Amino acid sequence: MSEKKKIPGYMLGRGIGRCKGIGEHQIRFRCALQNTVLDVLQARSGWHEVLSDGEWDFFWCDREWLKDNYSGLYLHENQKMLHFRNHYELTRKNLMVKNLKRLKRLIEKEQGKEESQCCDFFPTTYELPSEYHIFVEEFKKNPGIIWIMKPAAKSQGKGIFLFRKLKDITDWKKVEYQNEANKEMPETYVVQRYISNPYLIGGKKFDVRVYVLVTLISPLKVWIYRSGFARFSNTRYSVDAITDSYIHLTNVAIQKTAPDYDPEKGCKWSIQQLRQYLYSKHGLSVVSDIFCQIDCAIIKSLQSVQKIIINDKHCFETFGYDILLDDQLKVWLIEINACPSFTASGKEDYDLKFGMLTDVLNVLDLENRLTGKEKRIGGFDLLWDDGPVLANEGNMLTNGNSPALMNSFLGCKNDRTKHLRQMYQSLAASAKTEN
Repeated sequence: MSEKKKIPGYMLGRGIGRCKGIGEHQIRFRCALQNTVLDVLQARSGWHEVLSDGEWDFFWCDREWLKDNYSGLYLHENQKMLHFRNHYELTRKNLMVKNLKRLKRLIEKEQGKEESQCCDFFPTTYELPSEYHIFVEEFKKNPGIIWIMKPAAKSQGKGIFLFRKLKDITDWKKVEYQNEANKEMPETYVVQRYISNPYLIGGKKFDVRVYVLVTLISPLKVWIYRSGFARFSNTRYSVDAITDSYIHLTNVAIQKTAPDYDPEKGCKWSIQQLRQYLYSKHGLSVVSDIFCQIDCAIIKSLQSVQKIIINDKHCFETFGYDILLDDQLKVWLIEINACPSFTASGKEDYDLKFGMLTDVLNVLDLENRLTGKEKRIGGFDLLWDDGPVLANEGNMLTNGNSPALMNSFLGCKNDRTKHLRQMYQSLAASAKTEN
């Protein structure tokens, strides 16, 4: 028996309470991946896979296919596909920072410097080689601090290194100048001020993966998933050993190569575990502020590209946000992934990703079962719908000095199967009443 068939409750939301107006036709899908995404699509009642040249209603495509084919596509009303055409404006590290800087300048110009501090959630960053000389000026103002170099368009920790002295990047500069001499475009990097005071648990650094579903760019519509995970380094933190990737990089692709890595546990906590730990150490008010900062970083980052990303009602995105917490409990946005890994590192990881991806399909609602007014669907809560969404119940977050009930339940109980059952039963009952 496949693992997905052992997981209770994930069948919910796929055949419960068919509502008025829903036909019996099957939904045709294509999928470019061979991991949990394909498992979810194949397990969904009423959906069937089509070959690469067949007509489809839903396509979980990869970025390369989108780049090669989008301009020639004509999409019918009912079709949905992964990725907005130029999603990279948010997911390439250099462009993400460029757009955030622009938004911060705009807010400062229109509302003042104090208001622009709402965008102070990304580290000081420069693009190399284009901003190398500006970076050097900043470097000389802050001698001795640690900087981190990252390729702008790579993932899984590839090509990342830390340094304290300019001479430490001499070899990198030589390679880039050789590329220029050979008429090759030098690879774009970002250099960032390294967050050298991370919040530690058990002496280890971690970051937090948050799943965000964007169904519209303009007007902006954003859903945030209740569950996610904190990824821990395999080695206790030290600022002295800056060449040790097991200390500084929490990417699973890096950590799983450690000699004592446990593939079942995967150096992970659930966000629910993390939230409970922070509660016990710092109390409700502090933890509420931390998660409010995360919500703010998500919305501001999306607002920074709202007028740039090409809006298409047929497209959606499942972003993986990587968040770091420092020892002052300040939230830092590290990067945003357009293709977060959906290959599971263990059973718990599989369960989380299977449930989240199932709820992506529930939100997209190709079966046309929902009313369009839902504020929660399974494990997803509607965070933004052309403006902040308020909750009937939830965490008391602060917006300046004014408290507000926001529809954010990140790290709270995720009773998604119970909610789906109740929601679809209610929809079915309403449909019968109408008939």
